[in-house]
Amino acid sequence: MYNLSSHFLPIEDDLLAENWQSSQIGHCIKKHTSNEFPEIVNAKIAFFSVAECEGTENKCSDFSEIRKEFYNLHFEDLPALVDLGSLQLMPTKKESFKQIEKVCSTLLENNILPMLIGGGQDISYAIYKAYASIGKIISFTSVDNTFDLGAEEDKIHSHSYLSKMISYQPNHLFNYCNIGYQSYFESPAAIEMLDKIHFDTYRLGFVKANMFEVEPLMRNTDFLSFDISAISNAYAPANVYASPNGLDGAESCSVMRYAGLSDKVTFCSIFEYNKSLDNFGQTAKLIAQMFWYFLDGYKQRKNELNPNLNECTKYTVSFDDGVNEVVFYKSNKTGRWWIGVPFSTSDKNKKDNYFVACSYRDYEQSNQGEPAERWIKTYQKLN
Repeated sequence: MYNLSSHFLPIEDDLLAENWQSSQIGHCIKKHTSNEFPEIVNAKIAFFSVAECEGTENKCSDFSEIRKEFYNLHFEDLPALVDLGSLQLMPTKKESFKQIEKVCSTLLENNILPMLIGGGQDISYAIYKAYASIGKIISFTSVDNTFDLGAEEDKIHSHSYLSKMISYQPNHLFNYCNIGYQSYFESPAAIEMLDKIHFDTYRLGFVKANMFEVEPLMRNTDFLSFDISAISNAYAPANVYASPNGLDGAESCSVMRYAGLSDKVTFCSIFEYNKSLDNFGQTAKLIAQMFWYFLDGYKQRKNELNPNLNECTKYTVSFDDGVNEVVFYKSNKTGRWWIGVPFSTSDKNKKDNYFVACSYRDYEQSNQGEPAERWIKTYQKLN
């Protein structure tokens, strides 16, 4: 494996002086210290911080409070987890992004799930390029109160990185999904544009009223990028972009648990933490608990990336025209739902199915004569 140790700074000695109980994460996790770099060959998850914040007003190079809170949490049967420390930044942003890309691609190639706490959310662009560098086409989900499209001429910034991701060639972005945007922060033109290219956007009000719908969204996600500005200021004040409205603490943890449960999620990241605004360490505590919930979900993964058709109940919904139909599959093992979306194979006379995670709500909607929106959008992408 590519040598990662030279790219990271060790964890602060102050954090290592704690006397943790045997069930606390700080006792169980293998850490990068001034004397030792953790062996990662057998690791399942690699936790690390990236203090790159040139593209955001949230200036923070210190994530020690988050680590402290995270290490103090109790966790039974912790997955094989290592803390690589802090990624060493380069003299320029371009060089730092290249460093991030190299480190992330190395971890992904070795089937190690990166769990990252970062500065600006534009770091997501470097992570996307890491997937591209290993030839992986992905579905990207951002939990954010805005889309971060920016203008075409903008330099890469935490509020403009998505347009760079969409325009990057060769394209490796199968789908973009936003969870929790707030309408008054986005122009109708931006909402319409993302809909026209068959991307998925879910308003904050819908998400709060239908939290269970986040579960299939995460089962369709490879890379999760969580901007804490999606969380209400009352629960996460350590962010200059924080708003009175947003997810609450429990909802944020639910999103992370759904992400952990998803067999498809291979990257989990949280961005835009600003320690100077963190009154009483409230946001550090919440972020630590969000990562705890991700690990709790991860521990309960069911190895069910796609439906095992031999262990599913099949439901066929025919529409009034007598021609079109949609096929649903419900796992007898977990109760999860999928839709089969037909697409042409290299043999033009043969069709295959692309499986899209969905919910019972999609099945009900189709039974009422209205095909599920996620089926329509996926079909338009594939055909």
